[in-house]
Amino acid sequence: MAVTFERKGDTLIALLSGEIDHHTAAGFRDSIDREVEMIRPELLVLDFGEIGFMDSSGIGLIMGRYKNAASYGGAVKVANAPPVIARMMKLAGMEKLDVI
Repeated sequence: MAVTFERKGDTLIALLSGEIDHHTAAGFRDSIDREVEMIRPELLVLDFGEIGFMDSSGIGLIMGRYKNAASYGGAVKVANAPPVIARMMKLAGMEKLDVI
């Protein structure tokens, strides 16, 4: 599990790698939340390009960041989700939130 960050203007990009499951989700969450708390970006992009596996904990990770961003007027987008993960997000209804 690893998260690295890039900042482009009012956008914070969180580059996620590894697997997201019930063992690793808290580490991703804590890393992202610390960075977001300092910066308060208009847009948080969660880049899933290097995620090899995700279970429902990943949906919770995205939803929690979405709620946090909404609390201060920000937004969240998911980028580069592998097809299997993108399908899981669609089945969870995340398209309705304009996250994917």
